[in-house]
Amino acid sequence: MKRFVDWIQSIAIALGAPGLFLIGFLDSSFLSFPEINDLLLVLMVTKHPHRMVLYASAATLGSLFGCLALYYVGRKGGEAFIRRRFGVGAVERTLGLIRRAGVFAILIPSLLPPPAPFKIFVLLAGIAGISVWRFTAAILVGRGLRYFGEAVLALYYGERAIEYVRENGAAVGMALVALIAVGLLAYWFWRRGAAARAGIRPPG
Repeated sequence: MKRFVDWIQSIAIALGAPGLFLIGFLDSSFLSFPEINDLLLVLMVTKHPHRMVLYASAATLGSLFGCLALYYVGRKGGEAFIRRRFGVGAVERTLGLIRRAGVFAILIPSLLPPPAPFKIFVLLAGIAGISVWRFTAAILVGRGLRYFGEAVLALYYGERAIEYVRENGAAVGMALVALIAVGLLAYWFWRRGAAARAGIRPPG
């Protein structure tokens, strides 16, 4: 397996942005390459800083399409496989969380670096009937923040950025989740205030 991973990694480095897309797709769908995309992204941005946006975008989109592949597996009847793979108890708990929290149950795990579990949330999002557009938005926001954040760190810290992510990734991910929650809450209050003002506005 290690030889296969090394081979995939060497191909990804040779391809550049398409390689990041490929690894992101495979890692988020049917294979697992923990931290490989994060490491490759940091290495490529360190070597070619002017391509930061391209590399981070490729990693984000590759992960999105990989997640969509798993999402449709769940949506098209993968529940029996998931129950065998992850256990009935874990599946029921996660399904309950997704149905209560909606897209936030996808957004939060998508922000966190390995070894945080993620694929079970993607598969069960399809089973739970989360809208494909809401699912796509959650993945784009979560993976986008993660990969663009790592790319910015690579600009400042070079290859040391990957160590920073390993040591502080969970804390940074939760801080981003809190920031998003505050932003959404502020938007909700603004919408509520705007609706109230529109309701008391005198007619034409």
